[in-house]
Amino acid sequence: MSELVLVSSDANGVARVSLNRPDKRNALNVALLEALCGELDTLAQDDAVRVAVLSGEGPVFCAGLDMSEAQDPEIAHRSAELIARSLRTLYHFPKVVIAQVRGAAIAGGLGLVSACDFALAEVDAKFGYPEVRRGLVAGLVMTFARRQLHERHARELLLTGEIISGERACAMGLLNRAVPSDCLQEQTDLLIDQILMGAPEALQITKEFLNGLYPVEVDTHLEAALGLHVRVRQSAAAQEGMLAFTEKRPPNWQA
Repeated sequence: MSELVLVSSDANGVARVSLNRPDKRNALNVALLEALCGELDTLAQDDAVRVAVLSGEGPVFCAGLDMSEAQDPEIAHRSAELIARSLRTLYHFPKVVIAQVRGAAIAGGLGLVSACDFALAEVDAKFGYPEVRRGLVAGLVMTFARRQLHERHARELLLTGEIISGERACAMGLLNRAVPSDCLQEQTDLLIDQILMGAPEALQITKEFLNGLYPVEVDTHLEAALGLHVRVRQSAAAQEGMLAFTEKRPPNWQA
């Protein structure tokens, strides 16, 4: 087990998977993404596991891409591939996956949430796709956002980069439930109880059939988005946007 992703399972078949870079707001770097994919692959083969709960250690679920690492052009493609793989692995995971969000799920962090079957969060948690404000394009996570959001809402979030509350995210369709902080675990446990009432094989087949109902498969969208993501991340605008973010200053966009 990697120290970057903590995993535990109970006798009811519930696996808890937690991102463990709290000092970096669980930002997605190569090492964490590799660990997450590896742990999910292992759990997928475990017949005792029926439900997986994805969360984050510390006050923030996930702040998105690790900007300090993302500025290194030598690992841009590897990082993008791992983000795509993480999203694909969550979406096709053979068991039910619940995202449990405290604090914030931003950019790639919200992508992870969107790839799960269910999403529960604190009502005052923060959500958004601020990529355009950093010179980036939310191509990979857009694959899932567009499946869950009305087109007006998708355009609003993706083109403005606005950060919204859990309450509004729930109203838009990004979350199943937005609840007070002290009720989040209780609501998660209630949902788990409902899921466990279903037959394991029936749940898995239902997931597989649902995933295939869209006109274009998610893997096709992710493959197209991967090339776009890498190309944009290597642009001058992206380099300026990421540098400005790490330096905590407004970006200097060139027309």
